Amino acid sequence: MNLAQLISSLIKWAIFFGILYLIFTNFGTFLIILFVLISIAYFAFYQFKKKLREASQEGTHFKFTFNGQDFSQAGANNFNFNDFQEQFRNGNFQNPTSFSELEEAKDFFGFSQDPTKEEIKKRYKELARKYHPDINDHGDELMQKLNHYKDILLKAFS
Repeated sequence: MNLAQLISSLIKWAIFFGILYLIFTNFGTFLIILFVLISIAYFAFYQFKKKLREASQEGTHFKFTFNGQDFSQAGANNFNFNDFQEQFRNGNFQNPTSFSELEEAKDFFGFSQDPTKEEIKKRYKELARKYHPDINDHGDELMQKLNHYKDILLKAFS
């Protein structure tokens, strides 16, 4: 074996061991960092779980409270939270449909009797093709009326 081959072989082995050194030292660093992050996450989770356990043993529970004064402090002075709660309990968020509006909706859809849900949907599709703003020259007024009256009919006859 001559000197050139020996030097070439030593360089190859030096490069090989250098690459192995870089791989294992960087991988080792990666493993250490990963271990530290997992340890911190486990410790934080353990502490949170411990506080929850202590709170449940003391009879203290997390509780959310809210009052109407919070609204007035936020700037909505005309909002009455008590009225809101009463409406929420009674389900009075939508005004009931008047008889005349129901009759207008039936006339708009062309119903002479009380329709079924399927009839309303079928007629809605027909009228939507007719009144769509891309098809007629009346703009979107008729389509808005159609959608409003559909909601009224579905609410009344579903």
